[in-house]
Amino acid sequence: MKLGWVDLSVLVFYFAVTLGIGAYFSRKNTDTDEYFLGGRSFPGWALGLSLVGTCMSSVTFLSHPADAFKTSMIRLTILLAFPFVSMFAVFVLLPFFRRGTISSAYGYLAQRFGRSVSCYAAAIFFLLQVIRVSTILYLISILIHSVTGLDFIICLLAAGGVTAFYTVSGGFDAVIWTDVIQTITLITGSIIIIGLIAYKSDGLMPLIQAAAEHGKLSFVRDLNPVTGELESMKSGFSLTDKTFVMLLILGVVQFLGGQFDQTSIQRWCSAKSPAEAKKAIYFLAFAAVPIWASFMFAGTMLWAFFYFNPDPAVTEMLSGVRKAEEIIPYFVMNYVPAGLAGLIVAGALAAAMSSLSSSINAASMVWVEDIYKPYLVKSRDDRHYLKVGFASAGIVSLLMVGGAYWFYKADANTLNDLATIISSICAGGMLGIFLVGVLTRCGDHRAVWLALAVNAVVTLYILLDNKGIVPDRFSLSINLYYTALVGNLLTFSAAMLAGVFFKSNVKDFTNLTVWDQEKKPLV
Repeated sequence: MKLGWVDLSVLVFYFAVTLGIGAYFSRKNTDTDEYFLGGRSFPGWALGLSLVGTCMSSVTFLSHPADAFKTSMIRLTILLAFPFVSMFAVFVLLPFFRRGTISSAYGYLAQRFGRSVSCYAAAIFFLLQVIRVSTILYLISILIHSVTGLDFIICLLAAGGVTAFYTVSGGFDAVIWTDVIQTITLITGSIIIIGLIAYKSDGLMPLIQAAAEHGKLSFVRDLNPVTGELESMKSGFSLTDKTFVMLLILGVVQFLGGQFDQTSIQRWCSAKSPAEAKKAIYFLAFAAVPIWASFMFAGTMLWAFFYFNPDPAVTEMLSGVRKAEEIIPYFVMNYVPAGLAGLIVAGALAAAMSSLSSSINAASMVWVEDIYKPYLVKSRDDRHYLKVGFASAGIVSLLMVGGAYWFYKADANTLNDLATIISSICAGGMLGIFLVGVLTRCGDHRAVWLALAVNAVVTLYILLDNKGIVPDRFSLSINLYYTALVGNLLTFSAAMLAGVFFKSNVKDFTNLTVWDQEKKPLV
């Protein structure tokens, strides 16, 4: 079954609105401050919705319900750390980026540790964003292909082309205001799914009761891949097994790293006042978890719905014959009425395009402000850098489409694995470096490079160990879930230790650590 003309009309309307927003805001982009930061004029509520949308993606829209459908609510444990980490951003990190002098994480690194560290971190961010947007575009193109029956290349060019147009032409203004619409659309998608399940089941209470009886609402039970049954996890601290405490710690590390991500900092700097920037973070802190939870709850309710209404195809998804990520598209195509199906697919598109546009614009900004301007072509007028901004956003978009096509033609699992390895080795220790910079006055670029080398070696060893390449007698038995945790702890410790020998060359630490903040009001 494919989408009918009513649903296709919904998708065409959605694409038309996003294209119109890009065309409208293209007239405002007369300087780099407008193109990359929207003239620093956004209200907190809009930035908050944009941050929520950026946190979601086609991966989230499909994988969160699929995970809860097949396992339990255990992965939500990681997300519970998000509000607490966001408070760290409000009270500790925000002042660094609302002084009016720094608009990127890499500009901070240049002042704290020197140009080499800043350039490396910016280049890695740029590379990882290209990999990320390629992955997301590939997944959403597969979804459009499956529900419309159109050729994959047409789906790829449609989704990628629309996103590229409004992002490249409209700049950050278009990114934020389309994010607002897209976030509302994706939230609507989860509400429709849950509402339809309730309607088709005479309410949710019987489904919730069945899910609870089978451990589907548990935070301490996970799927045993051998038996296919939900089993209680171990408790306490462990680097080998998943436990509730370890997943919470993992969430803290994961989301702390996200607070230093350029897509977050860019929004803090674009708010029209520090108070509005705080509102944006508060909105994100207390809205993101319920939204994530709604997608996982939708997956759980889908399990319960098909528990009472068995379907051979769904049984194959639970047994592993088919991928669990097929559950949302399958439900949409076979159980959702015309019109509403188009809205749900639009929600998946919204989740993807919000992440894509944010990454494209952020990568373009980092290229211009942190690589091109300080290292390649200096002392040109702003009009020149604005043109480079347009061009770099266009190039990232082309790389995105090319990367997605590469995923399509090659072994997607292998490429995803490669992306994970690159991210773990090259960027896994950056949180540790940022924390050394923000929390201490220790170390210089030599200490940082030594710490990053330690992280790369240890992370590579853990990855090889998990692939069975390391002999058993030398095995560390560290679960891949905890690679980032171990890597960042080692990076932080190594940088602190190296800082004893490699003293910082910074003479004035004003506004570079939490201990050296000016008392004057933020701008």
